[in-house]
Amino acid sequence: MSVAANIFVFGVILIGPLLGLLLLSHARPVGSAVIATTLTASCIFGLVNHFVLASPDHVAHVAEQARPIFAATAVLLTLTEAAGAILSVRLMREGMQVS
Repeated sequence: MSVAANIFVFGVILIGPLLGLLLLSHARPVGSAVIATTLTASCIFGLVNHFVLASPDHVAHVAEQARPIFAATAVLLTLTEAAGAILSVRLMREGMQVS
């Protein structure tokens, strides 16, 4: 991957959700917004890199014997990130509602 892609992976995919979790205890709407944003960005990044762009990370370009497991994990990762983004948006909305 390029330097920019590696920075994105480290900052947005690895550090971002953890930072959001830390923020949840002090500022729930902000923490859940950080999680929602980073998981949405991660989901889009994974979809593009695993299923759209022609690259070594595309499911069709992985070695044939590894392709089924790589494709399965790419799909499961996408579903997990999408579910996390949806749940964190719900959490954010709950935190923004005035009781």
